[in-house]
Amino acid sequence: MTLSPELARWRKAERATLIARRVAASAADHARWSAAINDLLEGGFPVLERLTVGICWPFQAEFDTRPLAARLIAKGARAALPVVVAKAQPLEFHQWFPGCAMTAGVYDLPIPDGTPRLMPDALLIPVVGIGRAGDRLGYGGGFFDRTIASIAPKPLCIALAFELSRIDTSDPQSHDIPMDFVVTETGIQVLRDGQLDRIDMLHCRNLAEDLVRSRGLPRSVD
Repeated sequence: MTLSPELARWRKAERATLIARRVAASAADHARWSAAINDLLEGGFPVLERLTVGICWPFQAEFDTRPLAARLIAKGARAALPVVVAKAQPLEFHQWFPGCAMTAGVYDLPIPDGTPRLMPDALLIPVVGIGRAGDRLGYGGGFFDRTIASIAPKPLCIALAFELSRIDTSDPQSHDIPMDFVVTETGIQVLRDGQLDRIDMLHCRNLAEDLVRSRGLPRSVD
């Protein structure tokens, strides 16, 4: 996953700009946008209620998936948080639930302490930037691309972003894996023929169900 020096510099600068923009958003805006994203996820992806869902601990003013995950767990889903095991290696996911024991991981982000490893059927991935072709600009470690590439069948991949995270392109490389869906505070988009198309919640429900079924998800319980 080696980038050219020019692309690496550009991505680093773009990443810093986008994170600063997100962190600078007012608390009121962040709360309003987050509520809208939450409503779209609940309305558009009821399929998540029967899956093992990988989430992320919120970092640098990202959308916080934990309240949604808690509600999914109450409806029968399982949730898991990523754990960095080594540089340039896929992530492991370990079960998370409200009140479970936690310890400090990479970047001092909390990770589950002693819970079982799970293989996610779906990934809710907060992004730094999202391009027109569903390409994702992350934090630069390549962890999610390696992880998704290592999991068969491929999990349902849903990028979560605020509209201020939009970019024309991240200049995706061959190892960069596009997202299946993108959810922002303004709506849901699905990747079709290399471009993002806006869809309503009912359409999203049907597409997500079809995609999960076609990939043979949920996978067998560990």
